Amino acid sequence: MNRSLMTMALLSAVALVLVSPAPAADSLPPLAGAKAARTLSDLWDDYDPAAEPLHATTVREWRDGPVVCRHVTYRVGTFKGKASTMAAFYAFPAERDGRLPALLHLHGGGQRANLPTVTFAALNGYAALSINWGAKPMPEARPGDPNTDWGAVDATQDGHNSHYASMQPDGKTLDAVPSPRNNNGFLLTLAARRALTFLARQPEVDPARIGVLGHSMGGKLTVAVAGIDGRVVAAAPSCGGAGATPDALAALAGAGLRTRDPWYVATIDDRPYLARLACPLLYVGPTNDFNAPIDAMFANWRHVGSRDVRYAVSPHLNHRHEPEFAVSRFLWFEHYLKGGPALPATPRLAVRLDTADGVPTATVRPDRPGEVARACVYYAVDPHVLTRFWRSAEAERDGSAWTARCPVMGTDRPLYVLASVTYPRTGSLAPHRWLDFTKTNTFAITSEMASFAPADLAKAGVRAADEPSMMIDDFSRPWRDWYRLSWNNPVHWTAATRKLKDPKWRSRPKPEGSSDRLLALDVRTDRPNTLVFRVEVAAWGAYPGMRTMRYVAAKPIEGTGEWKTVTLRPADLQPAEDDTPAEMPGWQYVTQVTLAARGTVERDGHEETLGGKWEGPRAFRNLRWVRDED
Repeated sequence: MNRSLMTMALLSAVALVLVSPAPAADSLPPLAGAKAARTLSDLWDDYDPAAEPLHATTVREWRDGPVVCRHVTYRVGTFKGKASTMAAFYAFPAERDGRLPALLHLHGGGQRANLPTVTFAALNGYAALSINWGAKPMPEARPGDPNTDWGAVDATQDGHNSHYASMQPDGKTLDAVPSPRNNNGFLLTLAARRALTFLARQPEVDPARIGVLGHSMGGKLTVAVAGIDGRVVAAAPSCGGAGATPDALAALAGAGLRTRDPWYVATIDDRPYLARLACPLLYVGPTNDFNAPIDAMFANWRHVGSRDVRYAVSPHLNHRHEPEFAVSRFLWFEHYLKGGPALPATPRLAVRLDTADGVPTATVRPDRPGEVARACVYYAVDPHVLTRFWRSAEAERDGSAWTARCPVMGTDRPLYVLASVTYPRTGSLAPHRWLDFTKTNTFAITSEMASFAPADLAKAGVRAADEPSMMIDDFSRPWRDWYRLSWNNPVHWTAATRKLKDPKWRSRPKPEGSSDRLLALDVRTDRPNTLVFRVEVAAWGAYPGMRTMRYVAAKPIEGTGEWKTVTLRPADLQPAEDDTPAEMPGWQYVTQVTLAARGTVERDGHEETLGGKWEGPRAFRNLRWVRDED
């Protein structure tokens, strides 16, 4: 190369260096030595979620009727020299009068940004953002569209699932030493706080009216964001945000609860966020949720910083809600973000143990008693929070209070009591793709839970006023002790109950030389059908040392329109998975029984379907134990 060309090349290289942008500074300063945060203040007090540019972009915009929908991205931050970018769905009504209230939606584990949820919010007069923190492919995306890119760190389940519990360093963590900033929960909370900044800067949004909601992992994030970021005006976590189990609860024999590492509890767990949470807060969850056990939730939520707290707890379900409880979440935002009617106060529940006849009584005093449509009292005697059956007590009204007797079979088990009050719903909400609230004309609010140890019952003089029953359910109160899913779907309908685990209806081991018990049920259908029984054994660690096992049996039903008795022997049940023992260990370990139109069994790695489409109507009565005389 001649001297002239060499000079030109050198000048070009120098010019390139001069015009190339300098690497962006990291959003978070590196740890000084090995000093990591030990408290929530250490973790967050120096962070400003509005300080850095958002670099927000609109990937695509389209209309869905009266709603403007956008696929957007924004900058979460710069970590270890690389940008971290979040993709999301953003929606708002095309026609509006002034600035709108806004909702931040945080999806759960295994899920992704939810377009139907933001569209539903927009149809009801909100601007809404749903972030895609899990980085899964987004619906409506086209080839080449940008998705979430965490850069040098990773807070996803697919790439870094180990770090929802861990604070240890690895190649995808922020810090090179053990630190709560290495936990995925910290990064997700930071990304959600940046999402609040995105919403607050949109021209359609009133930044003084922002709410947060999320389900499961999104529920946990809802508590964290609302607890640490003062821009949140109202929050409604679903099936998440209960907090780690207090030591006293975990120590209860058979509770099925575990404690967490103290460092995790102080920095990542819900408990310190709940203590700082000042905005109105509604918990939406079921009695038997695996992700947010209600025993831990009620224990921890007594220490919530907010003075305005409600509960909406669906009976019998796990990780989902009945519509009249689910709708309370949106009525919550209607009030606090749009000035709609206020929800009634939390019902006051009082349980008296020292009664004249030794039977505990529960009295619920609802707010606005003249508006009450129904008051329900539930009680349970099983310490295991996930497989516990909640008995439905008969509540009788006396003026502005409802009282129910809660008979037990002895004082060797704890007692748990809660109440839900249902009110008529006024106004309307646009339909949601999965939750059609146009069919729900009521909403429900739940009391706090009262709990008593066996020693409390004995000291108060509680007596054994109940006894075992061979009749499990006569269906005189149809489905009150069950939960039903897809009830109007002829293929996927199910009805499930945990009653067989309750000591009142639990089958005892067969005495030597006696006949075994059969499960019997009367069924009526006017067409030939197949009824499938699904039986779960020792689910959720209900019996120490036993693994969860699932069994299935298919029973043909004559379509005569007359009542037919179907009986189920243990030998009728087939293992649902290849690695399940062929013989069910016994009725006494059953944790749930489900009636269904279909079921599946695994055979040598291949799935076989039992049952199928149910034709015509169906009716049931008298689920009971009978003796096998054959």
